[in-house]
Amino acid sequence: MPIYENGDVRINYEDTGEGFPLLLIAGGGLNSVLSNIVGRSPFNAIEEFGAEFRCISSDLRNANGGASAGPLEIDRPWDSHTDDQIGLMDHLGIDRFMVMGFCIAGPFIWNLLERAPDRIAAAVLAQPVGFDPENPDFFYDANMNGWGPDLVARREDITMPMVEAYLTAMFRDNADFVFTVTREFVRSCETPVLVLPDDTPPHPYAAAVESALLAPNSELSLFPWKQPPERIPVAVRHIRSFLRAHRSGTVA
Repeated sequence: MPIYENGDVRINYEDTGEGFPLLLIAGGGLNSVLSNIVGRSPFNAIEEFGAEFRCISSDLRNANGGASAGPLEIDRPWDSHTDDQIGLMDHLGIDRFMVMGFCIAGPFIWNLLERAPDRIAAAVLAQPVGFDPENPDFFYDANMNGWGPDLVARREDITMPMVEAYLTAMFRDNADFVFTVTREFVRSCETPVLVLPDDTPPHPYAAAVESALLAPNSELSLFPWKQPPERIPVAVRHIRSFLRAHRSGTVA
């Protein structure tokens, strides 16, 4: 796999297919790796859309099981990953693109929409992460027990107190809605957005639906869309028609 380097950050990525650029963000929480798009997602987005879109995906910085690495930016955890995503598209010479992602991609996509609104033609959020007031420490606890210890075991420069501070900034200091942006921003976001909600602890239904109801140019998929499995192709057709409808700009 090719590597994008920016100072002490190294991002392992894949660039496949042809057509209008489509940034794909895999699920898996902070262990989001590009192989999850094929192996752990409800459907294989590269297989479904690679014939008509240029699909770019990457391992998340510091994901266990991935080949991307960089500093643990405690004061700006979400923005550091957004830097990597925008930087990768800059590295590839891509100005305007669409973005689709699963799970942890939800907050990342909203952050991209706020930071680079003129560059993103449309966005698809599938089973997005969001804040659940009935389970407020879900993500903090899951990553303190899962992602953090494995990262510390393989990185001598990172300690558990650093991980705790990082996760506090990520999931506790702004513990509301979609973690990265406000409801006011979502109300003002003119980018077309398609939301495919889930209803599980990591993917709370209420936050996903609220974001779709607030966004002025949003669409909602059928729900549930993953069960029974026969519904997944219907959801994929909705995504495909949505992406085709909003494909615009100059292909890089």
